[in-house]
Amino acid sequence: MLTGKQLILATKPYAQEQRGRSWYVLLSTLTLFLAAAAGTIYGQYIAIRLSCSILMALLMMRMFIIYHDFEHHAILQKSRIAKLIMSAYGLYMLTPSSIWKRSHDYHHKNNSKLFSASIGSYPIATKKKFASMGKGERLAYLAIRHPLVMLFGYFTIFIFGMCISSFASTPKKHWDSLVALILHIGLSLFVFFFFDAQTWMFTLLLPFTITCAIGSYLFYVQHNFPGVVFNNNEDWTYEKAALDSSSYMKTNPVMAWFSGNIGYHHIHHLNARIPFYRLPEAFKNIKELQMAKETSLKIKDMVECFKLKIWDPELQKMISLKEFKMTMS
Repeated sequence: MLTGKQLILATKPYAQEQRGRSWYVLLSTLTLFLAAAAGTIYGQYIAIRLSCSILMALLMMRMFIIYHDFEHHAILQKSRIAKLIMSAYGLYMLTPSSIWKRSHDYHHKNNSKLFSASIGSYPIATKKKFASMGKGERLAYLAIRHPLVMLFGYFTIFIFGMCISSFASTPKKHWDSLVALILHIGLSLFVFFFFDAQTWMFTLLLPFTITCAIGSYLFYVQHNFPGVVFNNNEDWTYEKAALDSSSYMKTNPVMAWFSGNIGYHHIHHLNARIPFYRLPEAFKNIKELQMAKETSLKIKDMVECFKLKIWDPELQKMISLKEFKMTMS
């Protein structure tokens, strides 16, 4: 059994980019995305425009994974053209490089640490901490983890969390968050007034709502699932955080393609330099990676994940609000 450093080293051969393949996945996805966007504008029938709008949302998700890999230095490094495309896409997706890279890199270095895991992820409160919270603090904590906040992640997480909040906290460091917000509002106004409200809905509102809702849930389920483990900082190790605190989300081949294999999240946390298109290869060839804790996009599994609210150090598991009340009564 490979463990610790040996396991990390075993993933190293898969952290080699296949340059031609990287360009192919970027350009093919971008081409399909632009074609779907054109369909939302120029489609002659509502059914066509709606279909193109949903397809656009799914392709936005795939493009985001490509952008995500670029920011991890997994693909297309030292290419000015790729950097230009990725920077533009980060602004378009309301995830400008400064805030996305800062928060996401921090998340990778501190995933599952009890007292610093909430940057770049959803906050985690221990049973003791939650018990000491005032009513307002509890409501705020539970609201952030509420399914409706994720459903409307376009506004709550991407517009407010990524852009407004980051710029308001440190304007000089996150000036590109303001740029992303201005460009997004400008694009929305342009489409709304140059075309019409229906085109704006199919081209912007619906695709962003769908892809941001899926993305917000994926951010959640990757580290909030039955069996997840959180650690005090002194007990934390990088490989344990990857294997015990990051999920393997089983998806069908279609969803795996659109989500850029993000279901292999435990492998991504073990070695973020592995391009997304090589994650299944690593999973197949390294048996230790096949033992990860699983979840899925089935309704039953989603409900189980949403129930998890508070970390119980004594039971060493996440518990529901109902379980918390029972233990405190």
